[in-house]
Amino acid sequence: MTRRNPIGPLIYDSDIEGTVRRNCREIRRSLNYIEEEQEVETSTTEEMAENSPLPPEVVENHAPRTMYDYAKPNLTGTESSIVRPDIAANNFELKPNTIQMIQQFVQFDGLQDEDPNNHLANFLELCDTFKINGVSDDAIHLRLFPFSLRNKAKQWLNSLPRGSITTWEQMTEKFLLKYFSPAKTAKLRNDISSFVQMDLETFYDAWERYKDLLRRCPHHGLPLWLQGQTFYNGVKPSTRQLIDSAASGTLNNKTPEATYEFIEEMSLNNYQWQVRRTKPTKAASVFNLDAVTMLSNQVHPVMQCDTNGGGVSNTEYPPYNPSVENEQVHYMGNTFKSQNNPYSNTYNPGWKNHPNFSWGGQGNQRQQPPPNFQQ
Repeated sequence: MTRRNPIGPLIYDSDIEGTVRRNCREIRRSLNYIEEEQEVETSTTEEMAENSPLPPEVVENHAPRTMYDYAKPNLTGTESSIVRPDIAANNFELKPNTIQMIQQFVQFDGLQDEDPNNHLANFLELCDTFKINGVSDDAIHLRLFPFSLRNKAKQWLNSLPRGSITTWEQMTEKFLLKYFSPAKTAKLRNDISSFVQMDLETFYDAWERYKDLLRRCPHHGLPLWLQGQTFYNGVKPSTRQLIDSAASGTLNNKTPEATYEFIEEMSLNNYQWQVRRTKPTKAASVFNLDAVTMLSNQVHPVMQCDTNGGGVSNTEYPPYNPSVENEQVHYMGNTFKSQNNPYSNTYNPGWKNHPNFSWGGQGNQRQQPPPNFQQ
């Protein structure tokens, strides 16, 4: 073997044709052996498949389906959208009283005027009243929360993709995103920034209404200093002057924390004085009752007089006679009306013109006939 020829020296073969034939036979034998090995492996695999059949569900899934199979209902669409965590405790049980309390006191219908944050706060407050060893809070919350929804809210929860909620954080995120839309957030933020004290609204009522607006939108994003400034600018000038006087100059000299505490304390003091100076209304109710009683006592004898019939004798209230009343009415009507009818049944100045009652005996004299009258 040299550097130029790494294979080595060539060996002379006097029967080269025979050598080629032998090499070809060996190659054919090796190929036939490989094919036989593959056939053996294939037959072995088929035998194993025959001896170990596939599970029935796999065979059913691969079997051709009929039209009835496509129209047949199944339980796939009835699965819950909540994946409830596994619980290691074997004695875990939700008490019926707990479920009944949630269905009675903590309910959310999904209406426009309902507060989803308030619903979550009430739900968590009730769930915090009990603890179970070996059970996480997420497992309890995810199992009890569907009982707090009804009507449209329950339909929304059932419409979510199955298994899409695995944690309590995902549940609250989807719930608030559904029932606290960006448009509602923008409206509540606008109500906070445009706060104005009403004409007949006291300082205490104005402050409580402003805090209620802040509670209804916890994610308003307003810092504490801007909250105090918005309320200070929204009150009436007289209320603003009262705040500055109580703050010994101006409210702007205080820190945001001190400003919030000062307004809270001043509001509570205003409420206490308002309660003390409120007039009692019970005396007015007693007076009105006495007045009604007096009027009833006055009307009672009159009603007895009107209902007294002719068959019952009553010396104090005589029986009702419509003919006497009509004569009295006619008399009162004729008193102020002058009647000079000479032929009336009662005396009046017109009787002097009556032929039988004329003065001076003119009724007995024969009247003169008119001219050109022949008897």
